[in-house]
Amino acid sequence: MGHEVIRKEDLNPQDYLIEVKAPLVAEKLLPGHFVVLMTHPKGERIPMSVQKAENGNVTLFIKRLGKTSVELDKFKVGDCLENVIGPLGTPIDVKKYGNVVVCSDLVCGHAENYSICKALRQIKGNHVISMQTFPSKNMIYLEKELREVSDEYYITLEDGSYGIKGHYRDVLEKMLKEGKIDMVFAGGKMDAYVPLAKLTKEYNVPAMVTLRPIMVDATGMCGSCRVFVDGEMKLACVDGPMFDAHKINYEELLNRVKLFKKQEETAFEDYKKKVN
Repeated sequence: MGHEVIRKEDLNPQDYLIEVKAPLVAEKLLPGHFVVLMTHPKGERIPMSVQKAENGNVTLFIKRLGKTSVELDKFKVGDCLENVIGPLGTPIDVKKYGNVVVCSDLVCGHAENYSICKALRQIKGNHVISMQTFPSKNMIYLEKELREVSDEYYITLEDGSYGIKGHYRDVLEKMLKEGKIDMVFAGGKMDAYVPLAKLTKEYNVPAMVTLRPIMVDATGMCGSCRVFVDGEMKLACVDGPMFDAHKINYEELLNRVKLFKKQEETAFEDYKKKVN
């Protein structure tokens, strides 16, 4: 029967939103969980971060990047995906942290930013601060929605054309120096976690980051998404995807992200030849 697409729209020139019917998945999704999509029976299993799960529907943010994300972009309202599998992974601990920052600089992180802010703000004693980073003004999305689910909101642009010039770390560093932050959650570009981990560790503030190494089955069977946390091997798909930012072996992680780079490029080129 599949999962019907009920809404689809561009978020910016690179990213798009897709909302699908998946009532059995939606009723169990918690912040930090992710889902796996399949466009057709023999299609790739692609892990996706969830912005929200409401009324039996799951809303996802996707970047036009590889073969399957471009293929998925051709789906229209009324079309059906083969599968929406989940919830997968381990949800975050939704509790009182105090002054908590949720920050993002890439599509998957922006989706999580919303779901985590919304959940944490419902806990008495939390002051939720949301931060986003984009390259330029034409790339911005989710600002209005994040303002609604957070107590404070900051937007930073790399070109300085709107909001604060720079990266969310610049705003975070100022707050850390003032002793205003008790906890940090971050999602997005994995190489940005290295300076984030160094910064938060310097001020002795705990931080959790979402890791997205290559996932083949996303159920703990293949082992391709393994990461090393405090010297111990973990699987991002089962034990994560969020881990203690101060305990991750980033060198191994960033090398692992490139594991199937050649195969991904070949698959994308073959797909473009078929559709052109």
